[in-house]
Amino acid sequence: MFKAKHSISLLFNANKVYDRQVIEGIGHYLQSSKVDWDVYLEEDFLARIDNINDWVGDGIIADFDAPSIQQAVEHIDLPIIGVGGSYENLDDYPKVPYVATDNVAVVKCAYEHLKHKGLERFAFYGFPPDDNHRWATEREKAIIKLCKEDGYECAVYRGHPTRPETWQYSMNRLSDWLQSLPNPVGVISVTDARARHLLQACDHTGKMVPDQISIVGIDDDDIARNLSRISLSSVTQGGFDMGYQAAKLLHRRLENPNLKNKIVTVPPVGVAQRQSTDFKALKDPHVIQAMHFIRQNACKGIKVDQVLDYVGISRSNLESRFHEERGHSIHNEIHNEKLAKACNMLTTSEQQTSEIALMCGYPSLQYMYAVFRKHFDQTPKEYREQHFEQSEN
Repeated sequence: MFKAKHSISLLFNANKVYDRQVIEGIGHYLQSSKVDWDVYLEEDFLARIDNINDWVGDGIIADFDAPSIQQAVEHIDLPIIGVGGSYENLDDYPKVPYVATDNVAVVKCAYEHLKHKGLERFAFYGFPPDDNHRWATEREKAIIKLCKEDGYECAVYRGHPTRPETWQYSMNRLSDWLQSLPNPVGVISVTDARARHLLQACDHTGKMVPDQISIVGIDDDDIARNLSRISLSSVTQGGFDMGYQAAKLLHRRLENPNLKNKIVTVPPVGVAQRQSTDFKALKDPHVIQAMHFIRQNACKGIKVDQVLDYVGISRSNLESRFHEERGHSIHNEIHNEKLAKACNMLTTSEQQTSEIALMCGYPSLQYMYAVFRKHFDQTPKEYREQHFEQSEN
C-alpha cells in the first residue's frame, strides 16, 4: 500500500487569488524537488479548526494573516511554516519560520507607478483596523511614509467592512470621499476588491478614470478586474514565489527540526498596467471628457459624431483642442484605442481572432487583418505568435 514519507496540511482559503498563488508555488516545489509528501488541503478547514490536532499530519504551511489560524496552530508540536504579510516592527512576526509578502515594496511599486504617470497627488483606500487586516494597516503606514519622504500628503480613507445590509451606505460615504479629492489624483487601493468599489463609485459620481482619478489595486485578481468596465491596473504580489519558499523551508525543517527560525521576505512581481492608470496629463476639460467617452465606447463602433454629441461642442472646436493636447484627430484616437485593445487581447488571451475583432469593434475579421497589415506588416495571428515567443524567452 502507498505511504508517503510525510503528510503535510495546507491551511489556506483557495477562494482567494493570493492564497491560490501560494498553493500553486507549493505545488511547483513539490514537482521540482520530488519530495515525498502527501498534501492535505481542507476545503473548509476553518469549520473544523478547533479540532486541528486530529488531522494536521507531519507538518503545516498556514496563512498567518488570519489570527484564528495562527492561534490554532501555535501550540502544535510540529514543523510549521507561516505565510503572511511583512511588519515594520520585528516583534510582530510569529515565532516560527515565516514567508512574508513585502508590504512596503508592494505599496512602493504602486506608488512609483502612479508617480511615473506624472501624478503629484495621492490617496489610499484601506480597511478599518482589526486583527484580520493587519497587513492593510502595514500598507497604510507604508504609503503615508513614502509620500511624506517625497513631500506629498496622502489622503487616507478606510471605509467600512463589506456587508450587504450596509453596502449602499458604505458606497455613499466612499463617493463622498472621492468627491472631496483634488483632480487629478492617484489612488492606491489596499486590494483589487476594494479598488472595484472605487471604480463603481467613480461611475456613479461621474468621476472620470483615469483622467481625474487613476486607480491601482493589489493582487491582480482576474475576477475583480473583469467585473468592471474599466480594466484595473494592479500590483502582482509574489504569491507563487512565497509558496515555493514556504515549501522549501518546511522541507528543510522536516529534515532538520533544530534549524533556527527564519524570515523570508518576497517582493512583488510588478504592476500589471491597464486602463485605470492610463493617465496622460491633459488640461483641456473638453478633451478629458472626449477621452473618457472614447475609452468607454471605442470598441462599440462609435464614430466621431457620437463623441461630439457627448462633449457638446463643434467638430472644428474639438478637433483643434484634440490636436493641441493629443497631437492627432478624434478619429485617430478612436482607432488607437481599438487597436490597443486588440493587441492586448491577442497577447493576453486565447480567444479566437474573429471574436477579438468583434469585441474590439471592427466590422469584420478581414478589416482587422487590414489594420494589422498597415500598422505592423503582420496578420493578427503573426502578431500573437511573435509576442508569445518573446514572452517565453
